[in-house]
Amino acid sequence: MNYIILYYFTYRLSRGIIRKAVKKAVAALLILLKKVIMEQQSERKKRKLNSFQWIIIGFLAALLAGAVLLTLPISSKSGEFTPFCEALFTSTSAICVTGLVVRDTATHWSWFGQAVILLQIQMGGLGVITIAMSLIALARGRITLKQQTSMQDAFSAPEIGSVSSLLKFILIVTFSAELIGALVLMPAFCRDFGAKGVWMALFHAVSAFCNAGFDLMGTQEAPYQSLTAYAADPLVNVTVMCLIVFGGIGFLTLSDIRANRFHVRKYKMQTKLILILAPVLILIPALVFFFAEYTDLPMGERVLYSLFQSVTTRTAGFNTTDLSAMSGGSQAMMIFLMLVGASPASTAGGMKITTLAVLFLNAFASVRRRDCPVAFGRRISDGNVKTASTILLMYLCLFLTGGIAISWIESLPVGACLFETASALGTVGLTLGITPTLSLASQIILILFMFFGRVGGLTLFYATFSENGNHAKYPLEGVVVG
Repeated sequence: MNYIILYYFTYRLSRGIIRKAVKKAVAALLILLKKVIMEQQSERKKRKLNSFQWIIIGFLAALLAGAVLLTLPISSKSGEFTPFCEALFTSTSAICVTGLVVRDTATHWSWFGQAVILLQIQMGGLGVITIAMSLIALARGRITLKQQTSMQDAFSAPEIGSVSSLLKFILIVTFSAELIGALVLMPAFCRDFGAKGVWMALFHAVSAFCNAGFDLMGTQEAPYQSLTAYAADPLVNVTVMCLIVFGGIGFLTLSDIRANRFHVRKYKMQTKLILILAPVLILIPALVFFFAEYTDLPMGERVLYSLFQSVTTRTAGFNTTDLSAMSGGSQAMMIFLMLVGASPASTAGGMKITTLAVLFLNAFASVRRRDCPVAFGRRISDGNVKTASTILLMYLCLFLTGGIAISWIESLPVGACLFETASALGTVGLTLGITPTLSLASQIILILFMFFGRVGGLTLFYATFSENGNHAKYPLEGVVVG
């Protein structure tokens, strides 16, 4: 009996001790969990969107807003709702300054719809961040350091201190060039279209400077004409070409030229590379087109056709000839030019000619067994070479994958589909005529490619993977290549 009583009291005592211990352990665990949750919440509050993420959000917001406006009955000439997928495609093409369309701009969209498209072209050419910074500067009179950082990333400005002055320079150059271009085009368009020619001159000047390729020349009987009606008009051709080149050369290049004027030796290496490579990428393709195409035309028109096609292929998307009638070799040359694109910090897209320059210089340095590429007495960093190689790989993979996918979906020749994907990635807008016939799946592929080509692959990756990576150095081991 005594053992039973002792066991009972021992059991009660141990049970009470265990219960208290469990309560203390649970309380301690709850306190620890609360502390961890509070720390995570405070870290989330501290964690803010980086500038690359703001760039992506800005483009997406402008893109979706434009798509919603274009679906409204007021945006179409028929007064009916436009399917959202078609409005989204048009909005993406406009904000990404591409020019690919599934509905003819002149015949389907009303004045309001065309104004929405023009506004998006302007926003896409300048950059959504630039527009936002301009509005903030007008409202507040100053731009914060964080906002300057966003614009620095958007335009690859060399230093934050130059952002405010660069913003003013960009706006002055853009609106001055577009106004002058519109005034020069106005006599030709007013002659052919009357008072409507004023609107058409302004629309095409903005579209040309922003390298968008949208046009208002289509009719119900002959849609998607582009500038074929003015193929032999020197005034329209030369004006549009000048606007395309001026918009595609890059604001940083123009700013460097303005600062140093005729002192070429003081130009930055990037400016020198652009000023050398840009004319080469115009003249060599023009010679190819001159000897391979247009052999039945008079000499003056033949030169004009060849130069215009060379200039517009790399960035703009206007055309003065039937591209589907050109030879396979000329179409291959156009695909190469579309993928290359224009200069950094310009109104155009593509890989950029500086990427091509770095890759060529690196190949030349490898052949000569140099440690790093050199140009104009300056070394190009390993980081630049890695970035250029990454961009080339991304563009080639997307270009081939997208072309093959569209060919499989639509049962079309792979060559025409590769032309289409190159045009979307380079934000060019040229087509062999298959864009309006594509299904929704193929249109979605082109929408993604246009967005990728305008925003930039590295911007998308930096926005997604904003945290610092692992910087540990691993053992070195060689790989046989070549």
